[in-house]
Amino acid sequence: MSSKKSAKKSSVTPKAATAPTPPAKATLDNARSAALAKLQKGKGAKAKHPAVDSPTRAATEGATKPAPATSDATDANQTPAATQRGKAPKGAKASKAVKAAKLAKEKAPKRVSALDAAAIVLAAATAPMKATDMIAEMQAKGLWTSGKGKTPEATLYAAIIREIAAKGAKARFKKHDRGLFVAQGVA
Repeated sequence: MSSKKSAKKSSVTPKAATAPTPPAKATLDNARSAALAKLQKGKGAKAKHPAVDSPTRAATEGATKPAPATSDATDANQTPAATQRGKAPKGAKASKAVKAAKLAKEKAPKRVSALDAAAIVLAAATAPMKATDMIAEMQAKGLWTSGKGKTPEATLYAAIIREIAAKGAKARFKKHDRGLFVAQGVA
């Protein structure tokens, strides 16, 4: 019987001779690189996609230089963690873009609401006004413009009524007659 067992063992291919199965991460990286290749068609070689932002990005973009394994940073602006994660180093270009975005946000004036613009228009008015007249006057003076709304006068009317009901005597508006409003100090 021992000769049969030895014959069976010799006919069976050892497991070491077969090709190893790729680990699950390698399969995921191949899927990411395939998705990146589809996205880059017609967009240039350096197109980026937020879903494919990983340490394997360098491999998918064709970079052959591996990330340094040491903990020392090679550049004063570059941290070792950023290098190992595949992120771009912090440089002058990134900081200029951030600074420009912050300046643009700070310089943009705050948009005046329709209710505030109506209070300005009514304070300057000599006679009681309807909501439609207030909207036309606000747009003529450039205080406020309607977005995509189809009935801004109805929205303004409702907002004025809500302010009168909520604030009472402290409201900026006073109802003069049906559909007519004046500023609070004017009778």
